[in-house]
Amino acid sequence: MLSFPAFPADWNMDRFSERLKQLRTERNITQARLAELLDIDQRVYSRWERGVVRPHFDTIVKIADILNVSIDELAARNDSSDSNVEIKIRNPELHRLYQKVNLLSDEDQKALAIVLNSFVKLSRVNRAIAE
Repeated sequence: MLSFPAFPADWNMDRFSERLKQLRTERNITQARLAELLDIDQRVYSRWERGVVRPHFDTIVKIADILNVSIDELAARNDSSDSNVEIKIRNPELHRLYQKVNLLSDEDQKALAIVLNSFVKLSRVNRAIAE
């Protein structure tokens, strides 16, 4: 079986632990929920945030995917932030609402994603019927 290396030695685990907690709390995700999404025990996750143990690289990739950040951003290796990412939403009202989405709880964000996905699918069906 392929084994992934531990967190690279040249990356500062103190900064990683702090950044991991910061990104999780910014997204209103609990430790328990993130552990569930990663399919691990919450105690293991808690040790990562405290810097007691290091996650394996494959897990770091999963964490970055879940938190929607790059691995470098997760590891605090660069200064990129959400303010550096320009989201193009043409409708001003949708843009205003989009800026507030990260303030929603994880559960509310999941519900919103389901609703938006339904609207997108309905729109596709309606276009297909119109053709």
